Amino acid sequence: MRKTPNLQGGRNLTQETIEGLRAKIASGPMLEGDRLPTERQLEAEFGVSRTVIREAVAVLKSDGLLEPRRGAGIFVRNPDKRRSKWLPAFVSAGVHETLDILELRMSVEIEAAGLAATRRSLSQDAKIREALARFDLSVDAGASAVEADMAFHLAIAQSTNNIQFGAFLEALGTSAIPRSSLSEEDRDKLIDRSYLDRVQNEHRAIADAISAGDALAARDAMRAHLSGSVERYRKSLSA
Repeated sequence: MRKTPNLQGGRNLTQETIEGLRAKIASGPMLEGDRLPTERQLEAEFGVSRTVIREAVAVLKSDGLLEPRRGAGIFVRNPDKRRSKWLPAFVSAGVHETLDILELRMSVEIEAAGLAATRRSLSQDAKIREALARFDLSVDAGASAVEADMAFHLAIAQSTNNIQFGAFLEALGTSAIPRSSLSEEDRDKLIDRSYLDRVQNEHRAIADAISAGDALAARDAMRAHLSGSVERYRKSLSA
C-alpha cells in the first residue's frame, strides 16, 4: 500500500527533504565517504519529523546516494556513480536517427511529465518555470535555445524524484534536442521564430499541467509536444 505523503500547508515535506539532501550531496558540503548526520541533527536542520527523515533517507538509499554500513552508520556515495550502467551514449547523426530518439523519448518523457505533476516540490516547479523563461530570453536574443530546451526537459525529469529519468536524458545529451543535430541547410528550412514560439507554447502547456498537479493533462501535453516534433521532422525528410 502506498504511503500518504507527509503534508504541511500543502507542502510535501518528504519530497522537500529528499531534494535538500540531494542538493547537499550533489554540490556539497556532504562528500563521498562522509557519514550522514544523525536523525536528530537532520530533524533540526530540515525542521521535519523523524518519520520524514527516515522516508527521505530510504529513498536516497534506493537511489544509491546513501549506503548503510553495519555498525557504523549511513554514508554518502559518489553522486557520479549513481547513473545506471546500462545507459549507453547516444549519438544522432541525422534526421533518421533524430526520429528514432524522439520515439524513444516519448516512451519515457510522457510518463515523466505525469509523475512530475504529482511528485514535484515547489522549488522543482520553479526550476521548470525558470527554464521556460530562459527559453524566451534565448529566442528573443536570436539564439537556438537548445540549452534552455534541454534544461526544461531535464527539470521535468528531475521533478519525478526518480533519478533514472534524469540519468536517461543526461545520457542522451544534446541528441535529446532534435534541432541540435540538424545540418545548417535543414536548420534554415525548419527553424524560425514561429517554430520556436510553437515549441514554447507546447512547453508552457506541459508546465501549466505540472503546476496544477494534473498528471493526465501533463502526459497529454508532453505527448502532443513530442508527437508534434516527430511530425515536423518527418516532413523534413520529404522537403
